[in-house]
Amino acid sequence: MLILLPPSEKKLATLKPTPAISVYTGVLYQALDWPSLTPDAKKRGESVIAIISAKYGAIGPSERIESYKCKIDNKAMRPSVAAALDHRERQLIIDCRSSTYKSVWGAPAEITVEVKVSTVVNGVRTVVTHMSKKTRGEITRWLLQSRAAPQTPEDLYAIVSEKYPCALTPADGQQPWVLEVIAV
Repeated sequence: MLILLPPSEKKLATLKPTPAISVYTGVLYQALDWPSLTPDAKKRGESVIAIISAKYGAIGPSERIESYKCKIDNKAMRPSVAAALDHRERQLIIDCRSSTYKSVWGAPAEITVEVKVSTVVNGVRTVVTHMSKKTRGEITRWLLQSRAAPQTPEDLYAIVSEKYPCALTPADGQQPWVLEVIAV
C-alpha cells in the first residue's frame, strides 16, 4: 500500500530541519495525530506514506524539512516526484491528495483508489473542504492502525466501511477507482 498525502498550508515554524510529519500541522495532519500512534503504526506509516510537498517533492514522514511558503509548480515538480514514486513496487495506491497536487504525478489508474469525501448538508451531498481534509486524515490513521494493510480496492472498501458510509466505483481504464466517503 502507498498512501499519497498533500502537504498542509498550515506549518510549524522551524529553526532547523524537522521531520515533515511534524512540520505539517493542518486539518488532515491534526486528524492523523501522528504523535499518538503506536510504534507499529508509525513504522507502517514510514513505509507507506508519501507526502507530495510543493518545495521538496515526494517525501516520507520522517524526512527532515524546513517550514516554507510556496505554491507547487506542477510542471517543474513532476520529474522529481515521478523519480521518487515510479520505482515503487506496484501495490495499491490510496490517493488522498487534493486536486492541486493530483497532476504532479499520474498514479496508475488500475491500482489507484482516489478518496473523495462529501458530507450531507440539508439532505444534499456537498464537499466541505475542512471535513474532506479531516476525514482523509482519519482514514490514513485508521489504515495505519488496521490489523492488515489493504491489498486491493475491495480490501480498502472493507476497512474504511467499518467506520464510514462509503461506496466504491471501479476504475474504467482511464480514471482510477473512487472510494466516495460520507463524512460523519
